[in-house]
Amino acid sequence: MLPLKEKDRPIVKKLLEAGCCARCVLRFCCLGVQSAYRQSYEDTAKELCAFISDSENNKSQNAAVLEQHTEDPPRKKIKMDAAETDVQSEGDSAVVPAVMEEGDAKPADSDVCAVCLGVLQEFCDEAYAIKVCLVTINPIAFGDVTQDVSEHVPSSLSATPLQHSCWLHVKKEVREKSICLDKDDVIQVKEAFKWTMQGLMSKELGGVPFEVGVGFTHPETDSDFIGINGFDKFHKCFCHQWRHAAHSLSFHFVSQQNVFTRMAVVKALEKVSNEKFLKKFPCPPTRPARKCIAQEVQCLHVSVFVAGRYNKFSRTLPQTPWVIDGERRMESSVEELIAAPLFSSFRAEGFNFSSSGREDVDVRTLGNGRPFALELLNPHRARFNKAEVRQLQETINQSSDKIRVRDLQIVSRDAMGHMKEGEEDKTKSYTALIWTQKAINKDDITFLEETKELKLAQKTPLRVLHRRPLAVRERVIHTMSTCFLDTHHFHLKLLTQAGTYIKEFVHGDFGRTKPNLCDLLKTETDILELDVDSVDVDWPPSIPE
Repeated sequence: MLPLKEKDRPIVKKLLEAGCCARCVLRFCCLGVQSAYRQSYEDTAKELCAFISDSENNKSQNAAVLEQHTEDPPRKKIKMDAAETDVQSEGDSAVVPAVMEEGDAKPADSDVCAVCLGVLQEFCDEAYAIKVCLVTINPIAFGDVTQDVSEHVPSSLSATPLQHSCWLHVKKEVREKSICLDKDDVIQVKEAFKWTMQGLMSKELGGVPFEVGVGFTHPETDSDFIGINGFDKFHKCFCHQWRHAAHSLSFHFVSQQNVFTRMAVVKALEKVSNEKFLKKFPCPPTRPARKCIAQEVQCLHVSVFVAGRYNKFSRTLPQTPWVIDGERRMESSVEELIAAPLFSSFRAEGFNFSSSGREDVDVRTLGNGRPFALELLNPHRARFNKAEVRQLQETINQSSDKIRVRDLQIVSRDAMGHMKEGEEDKTKSYTALIWTQKAINKDDITFLEETKELKLAQKTPLRVLHRRPLAVRERVIHTMSTCFLDTHHFHLKLLTQAGTYIKEFVHGDFGRTKPNLCDLLKTETDILELDVDSVDVDWPPSIPE
């Protein structure tokens, strides 16, 4: 039985009547139980209709809905001939065109889902899983990759008007029933697809360790975004990529150079009012005349994750590439200096860089360094012994005097989570060079050392307000110590809660941080230099020199 609750009943009924498929109904009920998506589509539809049949009066209506969602559609037999199994490979990856003909598309009066466009219906069964797995017929040298099969799904149909329109359709019902449900809680199409297909494909592939990517497109809705108020500026930014990507459930590998992302579409939708949106799109969404078209299947190595700690010794080196209005401002970055040797040695096709917090371009990171991790996408070499990893670390350190890396090691995907766990509860240590407008002596600043657990209220700083939401964040400065230099300068050492804006604590940010050093010293103060002395995250494990 599906683990649905009484609060889900009106949502289930409303979605089934609107033309959502059974698995999309589960998504909008925020059902995160993977096994629920793996049972047959017909069984899921029957259970949903039984779930809403709570009185004799509505049985006839629900019977019609049941027939609509469980009728076995005419399905084209899969041809397992030589033409279909012709796999083209390039290097260590493989791509096979999906064998889909025009006759596969279904008429508008069929049960093609108005939201997923058929992805979670006819493309989530054993027959299609077998079809996808045909890529393994080609004798590809997959090397020594040892992780499990998974689907790599960087793009998102769920960010399109179809999902948003369906959400607006159930929103009124949700509010009337006082149900606690948020749009962000809805399960993404890509997740439901992975949960449904992963078991089927693992069974067919027999545990062969690589990633399988599946691509879809839907020409019927290619132009849905074009012309809507609020999307014009966004559309110009992505030019020709828009029409191809906005309505594709693109499960295949996307390089870092592709600026189109799911979050970009989400942000564009957020800028459009519901009133303007509903002038362009029907609510609930209209059922499509045809289902999605499968484009291709790709076979990729699973990602490899490399972690370590870095020191940054330069005050002119950003953590990540610094590009403003399309113009690059700095020659390099911490990310690029670390990634270049790893990218080359692992023969990867892309990478994602992350770290435990970040420092400004003019801030040094000293002490034991800042934890970082690099995800190497589709690497053609995956295994390095400890000596080889140590050599990679030396290569990075010899490439520049602006950074230094330590504790470099290969980690698992699961271990990556340790870097972010309890991040705001961790502490960080800083040393700041302070200037004061009023002349001071040593006695004027010693009281700071007696100040413990100082609570701050910090509005989002003006300097980052263009990329972070306006909010008031409560942070704590645990301890402070001082070192008098001259009548206008002293060093201030701070132990703070992670996420504290140190520069704003010093100069006050026009009163946006309260209390601040100006208030405490009763004079205007500013910060001339700042160093991160330690980031107290116990990850990754230390490696003896």
